[in-house]
Amino acid sequence: MAHNLNFNQQNNEYSFFSVKEKAWHNLGRIVDRYPTSAEAIQYAGLDYSVEKRPLFTYDTENHYGETDLIIPEIKVPNYYATVRTDTEDVLGVVGRDYEIVQNVDAFQFFDAIVGGGDGILYETAGALGKGERIFITAKLPDYVRVGKDDLIEQYLFLTTSHNGFGSITAAFTPIRVVCNNSATRCAA
Repeated sequence: MAHNLNFNQQNNEYSFFSVKEKAWHNLGRIVDRYPTSAEAIQYAGLDYSVEKRPLFTYDTENHYGETDLIIPEIKVPNYYATVRTDTEDVLGVVGRDYEIVQNVDAFQFFDAIVGGGDGILYETAGALGKGERIFITAKLPDYVRVGKDDLIEQYLFLTTSHNGFGSITAAFTPIRVVCNNSATRCAA
């Protein structure tokens, strides 16, 4: 599964949206018009929250084997699980100083960068894995001209993670992000 787009089993949909163009293997939702960032969150299935929860392990006296119940007894100090609240999926393990940036806050940050107008259009957004990495791509109004007739579209890309393996990153790119490979290439 090279695309690595999140599949939400609660609604049987891939966490991805694209404007007008079909994405990788026709996965996700295709919309006819450019959305606001709030609509993009809805269309891409990114309208979930993430919580930081304590980690526990068991002590040897409470571990009776494969078939018996294991009762968590020992709190793992200074480490927490990041958990997606709508699916209860564990997205990663982080330290005590890790601060969660909710998807809605990341998109509002992106709105502040792109200015919410002036021809900037939200074109794709989605979640990878279990939702531990999200992205949004905004199409910029200008092109780069190479030679006489070759026009290259420009995009502004934002990604962040909920697993402790990345921070908010925004970058200019000629790549329209639609899957794990293109998101990884833009973030590099």
